[in-house]
Amino acid sequence: MATELQSRARPVTRRSADGDAVSLDADAVTFAYPAGRRGAVQALANVSLHAAPGELLAVVGPSGCGKTTLLELICGLQAPDAGSIACTPAVLMPQRDLLLPWLSAVDNAALALRIARLSRAEARQRAAALFAELGLDGFQHARPHELSGGMRQRVAFVRTLLSGKPLLCLDEPFGALDAITRGEMQEWLAGTLAREPRTVVLVTHDIEEAVLLADRVVVLSPRPGRVVAQFEVELGGPRHRTDPLVIALREQALSALGMGGRG
Repeated sequence: MATELQSRARPVTRRSADGDAVSLDADAVTFAYPAGRRGAVQALANVSLHAAPGELLAVVGPSGCGKTTLLELICGLQAPDAGSIACTPAVLMPQRDLLLPWLSAVDNAALALRIARLSRAEARQRAAALFAELGLDGFQHARPHELSGGMRQRVAFVRTLLSGKPLLCLDEPFGALDAITRGEMQEWLAGTLAREPRTVVLVTHDIEEAVLLADRVVVLSPRPGRVVAQFEVELGGPRHRTDPLVIALREQALSALGMGGRG
């Protein structure tokens, strides 16, 4: 069924080395896809990272470095070949919105609640309440083809929120949008998470997007993905692309990838 993909992991309470609680604790994770026509593909190698409750952790890296694979491992859709992952229950929002064309926007958003066996009326009521908050009021009964790309992503995000999972794994949520809409959606996501706090792992190849949204950024190398840098983003909001620290952190991430000075 076209909906978010959810883990079945039981809640865990973990502590980092300094004693802080964590929602996600990945330790020395390694994963390879089985041999095919091109042989085995090593996706990730010895990746360790954690996310504190309420933190937005951005994972950046070049195409094919294992970012999506990492989210699938976090959500329990695949198992690592080596290492371990412990986390609170998680839900994956894939790159594509996966809205069902025969359902209205509000019924698409309410799918997670319907799967949880809520009545159609109650599921619609809870989804519709978020539509007003998230700038979708008036589009509850629109079909997906009647919505803009940004609206479709908002509907998909409402569906993700309504899963009730404390850990959201967002896979390139704005990658298919044009630059103007992408910027608007980045601002919208920051505002939404301020109102609906969750722990978030955001995968993106856009380093600027990571710095604008995240509390901490992890940089992966080209395949197989390894952690080559991570840094705190010590900025409040709202953030702007022209902020000196945003520019400096962007360059720091590019340098970690061997791309410093390329703009």
